[in-house]
Amino acid sequence: MNAVQGTDRAVRGSTYPEAMFETLFLTILIYLFLSRNKKPRKPRTLDGELKQLIEQANYTTSVSSEIKCFLIDLISDASNPSQNFSDVRLKQAERILDRAGPAAFYWMTEIAAQLSILTAAQINGIDTNVNAELGKIATPEAVVDVVVKIG
Repeated sequence: MNAVQGTDRAVRGSTYPEAMFETLFLTILIYLFLSRNKKPRKPRTLDGELKQLIEQANYTTSVSSEIKCFLIDLISDASNPSQNFSDVRLKQAERILDRAGPAAFYWMTEIAAQLSILTAAQINGIDTNVNAELGKIATPEAVVDVVVKIG
């Protein structure tokens, strides 16, 4: 009789708890397959490529504007008796670096290099395009606006 029951069990299939685990496992497997991250596809049409270029340009412009605002904020902090390296400015710089990465650091260094070249030219009496645009009255904010052209 045991042999018949064993055969009957093999013919009927697995027991209820085993079938439940198999169903649960297959459901999880199908869910993971369907919800996996897919690589973004490159646009195949000219409109898609144009849209992608515009989005990249908008992102770059927004990061550039954020860096320019950061520089102007630093200038205003230097002219006001406030704490240098304040927590607000450090968090602002951290947010910019997280968003833009090493490119932001490079861009800020490039701006600093341009400003130091401009200062050296003024000390040596060499006229620059900044002198032509600003005239005799120049504020640090106006110099940043002339040196950092966005767009």
